[in-house]
Amino acid sequence: MKFNVITLFPETVECLTNYSILGRAVGSKIVEIQTHNLRDFGLGKRKQVDDTPYGGGAGMVLKVDVLNAALEKVRSDNPGTYAVLLTPKGKKYSQKAAKSLANQRNITLICGHYEGFDERVRDLVDAELSIGDYVLSGGEIATAAVIDSVSRLIPGVLGKDKSTEEESFEGGLLEYPHYTNPREYKGKEVPEVLLSGNHREIEKWRKGQAEKITKKKRPDLKG
Repeated sequence: MKFNVITLFPETVECLTNYSILGRAVGSKIVEIQTHNLRDFGLGKRKQVDDTPYGGGAGMVLKVDVLNAALEKVRSDNPGTYAVLLTPKGKKYSQKAAKSLANQRNITLICGHYEGFDERVRDLVDAELSIGDYVLSGGEIATAAVIDSVSRLIPGVLGKDKSTEEESFEGGLLEYPHYTNPREYKGKEVPEVLLSGNHREIEKWRKGQAEKITKKKRPDLKG
């Protein structure tokens, strides 16, 4: 799986994706992440990438011609890449969306900044995604979240591929509780069933706990 990231701040994306499970996946070449500095496609001596909005208003708007030039270059080097715009106006990101993206072999993620994009940028991409109902200063954090969540679904990225099958949001449920040593801490003990060695009862308990927690904290997931 290859991720291309069009951004004004490549170092931010690289910093967020160089560690832990994702960093190891990159090191083992299961995942490839290539950043593309939008400034390289800027116009004039100052490499201009944005301009003031027509009609007035605060902030600067990323230029459609600059973004198109960047995207065309990425597409020429990565035929068939699936282009995704990270934007608050996009479809809300979910585990289901991550699974869908994991079926792609090459994805290009476009990070916004400043006041946003020229509206015509939306015509250049295959999809628009939002990681939540809030506003970030730029799309780099959102992009890293997408890369991480998709990468862990790729075979070989996690130590045990079964790890993803029992996580939160699988089957419309939040994940069951986990416990480790010590067995007792400040009066709270590990549930006895987890110490029983009876795997059938443990599985039954975990399923029941997942359903209970989901009903209490996220009833919308089962709606």
